Amino acid sequence: MCGIVGAIAERNVEKILIEGLKRLEYRGYDSAGLAILDANHSLQRIRATGKVRELEKALSKTSICGNSGIAHTRWATHGAPSEQNAHPLMSADEIAIVHNGIIENHDQLRQQLLALGYQFTSETDTETIVHLLHHHYTKSGDLLAATRDTVAQLEGAYALGILSKRDPSRLLAVRHGSPLVIGKGIGENFIASDPLALLPVIQKFIYLEDNDIADLSRDNITIYADGKPVERKVHTLEMNNDMVDRGEYRHYMSKEIAEQDLAISACLDGRLSKNQVLDSAFGLTAKEIFHKVQHIQLIACGTSYHAALVARYWLEGLAGVPCTVEVASEFRYRKAVVQPNSLFVCLSQSGETADTLAALRLAKKIGYLATLAICNVPESSLVREADLSFMTRAGTEIGVASTKAFTTQLCALLMLTLNIGRQHQLSADTESHLVTELLDLPKKIKMVLKLDSAIAHLATHFADKHHALFLGRGALYPIALEGALKLKEISYIHAEGYPAGELKHGPLALVDKNMPVIAVAPHDDLLEKIKSNLHEVRARGGELYVFTDSKSSITENTTGTHIVEMPHVDPVLAPIVYTIPLQLLSYHVAVLKGTDVDQPRNLAKSVTVE
Repeated sequence: MCGIVGAIAERNVEKILIEGLKRLEYRGYDSAGLAILDANHSLQRIRATGKVRELEKALSKTSICGNSGIAHTRWATHGAPSEQNAHPLMSADEIAIVHNGIIENHDQLRQQLLALGYQFTSETDTETIVHLLHHHYTKSGDLLAATRDTVAQLEGAYALGILSKRDPSRLLAVRHGSPLVIGKGIGENFIASDPLALLPVIQKFIYLEDNDIADLSRDNITIYADGKPVERKVHTLEMNNDMVDRGEYRHYMSKEIAEQDLAISACLDGRLSKNQVLDSAFGLTAKEIFHKVQHIQLIACGTSYHAALVARYWLEGLAGVPCTVEVASEFRYRKAVVQPNSLFVCLSQSGETADTLAALRLAKKIGYLATLAICNVPESSLVREADLSFMTRAGTEIGVASTKAFTTQLCALLMLTLNIGRQHQLSADTESHLVTELLDLPKKIKMVLKLDSAIAHLATHFADKHHALFLGRGALYPIALEGALKLKEISYIHAEGYPAGELKHGPLALVDKNMPVIAVAPHDDLLEKIKSNLHEVRARGGELYVFTDSKSSITENTTGTHIVEMPHVDPVLAPIVYTIPLQLLSYHVAVLKGTDVDQPRNLAKSVTVE
């Protein structure tokens, strides 16, 4: 969950490395550092705790100039955030490395290296790699051979960037379980955890595959797999800087919330006719596969898991297909019974989520009918390895708390429901109606976004609160979970999401005037049920914040009840529409509390470790 940038060029690479780190700061931001080979082929290293701007300040007090270097922004796994634990890590002032991932056998390696006389200056698992590399390099005198010998001893997940003062014309890169790309230039080449880091200087990329070792010079790129040179496809990305610019917005999260009507339009574009989801939406072979599906297994983590929970209501209620949902990290460590003709569907914004990717690889071995990835990154590992894929087209999402990636995942899952449902119990009239509603969805999203100022006012009620309870019923229960997650992620208020019917089974004990209760209550078949639950809250002095539409007849005629009137929407699409005011509420509360909205403490955007 860290960010790697590396460069070997004819020009000074310091500014390229720093700009790359800024663009990768969403991946980790408790410390940062860089190492550059200067004109004398000496490794010059600068590290700093905190964000990349602290590294910039440190660099402004010195002068480092060189044509090759590696840089890193860290999200701590082993060892507290500190300068000594920051990357790059070095051995004997001869080799420097940056590392993303976790080395599971680092304790064993540390003992072996201590016995060889190596001294450790950090608490990290990474330092075992650089000393081991130095040990093998000292024996062989060949950096590539030393790298192969080193990774043969590593257990876990890692992406590595490697520089050596004894071999200054090379930059080595290794991928095993953590994403790493090569940026291909003219007279210069680069490495990075994400193409986003390099877009200002390069648009041609090579995505390394697991166990690839790349040997880069200014003019050449050689990639090895199993010790033999291999060819990897060169991809051209056409993203522009506007996609990662906040523009008029104070935070990326605010911008990304406001972009949801456009993101959903992009997600739907070309995938719907006037009355049905196109057969080709999920791939050329999808229709044949979907016709055979008798069960669906949904796998995801975090916010994506909440999207999967919503989809279970749709798939069983509309399509009539049995569906199970599981957190990826739990699925992969238990013995799962695979149902006959079961479709394995995995969701990930980045497509590099370690647990989800591992679950997909397990699924491909244990007898699923087929695998489908729903993702926002076309060249991600998840997309490349699944049988079928669906791109959500949310656009670049920088804020750690997912917003537009979540709502586009919901749209993708509803389209999947309609497509599969057509092969089972879903009538043509129902599909036609829901397609019409989907086509109208961006307009409804715009209407909700106009509630921003009203929700900002409500947020002032939360500035001094320490706890909150979110309630929903049916397919809105996962939206309550998602609302609670957003609030805790960015405002650090402890929040829980509950099915409203469960209030009397425990959570009601928490309700008092200091516990705000937020409810999502669209006009649907469960409205009267949730009204009863809201009465239970008011009877105990709880403060209610209810998102509902005018048809519900819930009013503010009682003290302690605050209503935000939502546009009326078909109950099937309500989860998509009702998640947006909860995003806005969390955003405004976080702003009032002065937290770091885009980069909340202890969290990172792309979770590439277990």
